[in-house]
This record gives sequence, structure tokens and C-alpha cells, in this order.
Amino acid sequence: MRLFLRSLMLIGLACVSPALAQQPEAPTQAEAASPAATEAVLGKLNAYVALLNRTLRASKSLDRYESWVEMKKGPTGREMNIYGLYSLYDVRSEIGEASAAASAAPAMPELDAAIPAYIAAYQRLAPIVTKADAYYEREDYRADKMAEGKAMHKDLASAGDAFLAERKKVDALYTAEKRKSEVMELAMIEQQQGKKARWHVSNVMIRASHVMDILTDPDAKKLDMAAFRETLGAYAGAVKDMDNYSADNPNSFFTFESEPRSLLGKLRGFDEKLNKSKGRLTQSAGSDLEWIVNDYNSMISSARSATTFSE
Repeated sequence: MRLFLRSLMLIGLACVSPALAQQPEAPTQAEAASPAATEAVLGKLNAYVALLNRTLRASKSLDRYESWVEMKKGPTGREMNIYGLYSLYDVRSEIGEASAAASAAPAMPELDAAIPAYIAAYQRLAPIVTKADAYYEREDYRADKMAEGKAMHKDLASAGDAFLAERKKVDALYTAEKRKSEVMELAMIEQQQGKKARWHVSNVMIRASHVMDILTDPDAKKLDMAAFRETLGAYAGAVKDMDNYSADNPNSFFTFESEPRSLLGKLRGFDEKLNKSKGRLTQSAGSDLEWIVNDYNSMISSARSATTFSE
């Protein structure tokens, strides 16, 4: 299973982030002229993405478990390496805020309805993971010959599958709403400030996120090269536009300026490798992708303060 986990980007008025869905129509002038409406959308999505980011730890924990356990049989105690799981984060505040957001305006019917089911699936899984993590951390399997590990496996596998199914559903619905918000936010920034530094940072991050959505799709057996190159071309155009703006307006992007160019160069090199393998991730290409994901996540962090000293 290919699993390159990345954090979704917390959205706000400085930057925007990940998704993979059909590009929605451009917003009307009324939508672009309504900062309050845009703020409400972004605030709601922020509550959801905060929950998704923190509960991503559960996906990582399950992935670690699957790395050493034969899932159809369960643990035996005879494995070459017994890695256990990862401990989970305290997500009570994120659950509270996401639950409140689900009943708040503006309505996002499908996503709002999916959030409670996702939370329920997580709350079923979390205590099982916590119990199993402690069991393996204490290395109790040495004392009881994996008896409790075997007993926990069925519930862990069942709750894990249910959680991952709900996660996949919520991710897709979040992505669709996020794409709509990207258009609204860019339009609002352009109306308020014009296509200046803040607009270019948001535009670059949106285009980068579309590339990453394709590259990190865990369900794709091989990459859709046509879609990848289309999104890569759009990202390259956004980077070039930002560079042109920077040339005319020096020091507009603090230390952020070089990061989109660097990522673009790595993506183009990666494209060449993918072309040779016809979209399949070889071991070498998979290692490159991990570095690309790390660079992208670093760029997310830098983007938040990219225009701090230019405004």
C-alpha cells in the first residue's frame, strides 16, 4: 500500500490548500465582494481540517501496525520485528469544534452529515489503538506469548477498516468544498488588494496542492500522467507569475520566494522518472516522492508568513 501522509493545509486569508476535484465555476462578483461569507466558509473548513490533521495520526498508527502484521491472520509473536503502533493525540477540542461547525452556517450538507460519522468511527477506534499501543510498548507479548495481541486484533482490524472508510469519504467531500473556497478566496483577495504578493502566494499554494493531490492518492495503482502534467503546468505558470511579480516588486515574499521554484524543479525531475516507468512508482521514485511531500509541507509552513514584511 502506498501511503504518503501529508497534513492538509489550514486555510485562512493568507493561503489556501489541497484538494483534487473538478474546478468549479468562477464566483460571481457578489460572492467575491462578501468577505463575511468567505470568512464563514473558511472558518468552518478550518474546524474540519484541524480535526482531519490531528486524527491523521490514527491512519499513521494503523499503517505502522499493518507494516509488521499479516492482517488476515493477525499477530503471532513470531514476526521478525514487532513495531507496535503509534500513540494518538488528544483531539477532544478538535472534535468539539468540528461537531459545532457541522451544525453551523453555511450549510455543506454532505460534508456536514459525514463529520459525525467520522467522529464516531474515530471514537470507536481510538481506545482500541491506545490499549494496543500500551500493550506493545510494554512488550507484554513476551510474557503472554501474544495472547492479548491476538485477542485485540479482530476489533482493531474491524474498527480500523471502518475508520479508514469514513476518512476516505470525508476527505473527498472536504476536497470538493475546499475547491469552491479556493475560488472564493482568490476572488476576495484580488478584489481587496489586487493581484499582489498575497494573491500570488495563495495562487501558488492552490496549484501546488492540486499537484500533490494526484501524487499522493493512495488508491491509485499508477499515476494519471495526463492529469499530473496538466496540474504541473498550472503550477509552473503560477510560479512564473509569482517570479515576475517579485522581479518588479523586490522583497515581496520574505524567504518563501525560492521554495516554489525548488519544488517545481524537483517535480519536473520526478516527471521524467515517472515517464520512464509509465506512471508507476518504483522504489527510487517512491523515495523521491517522500522528499517532495516533505518539501511541500515545509512550503505550507513558510507560506503562512510569506508576505509578513511586504504588507
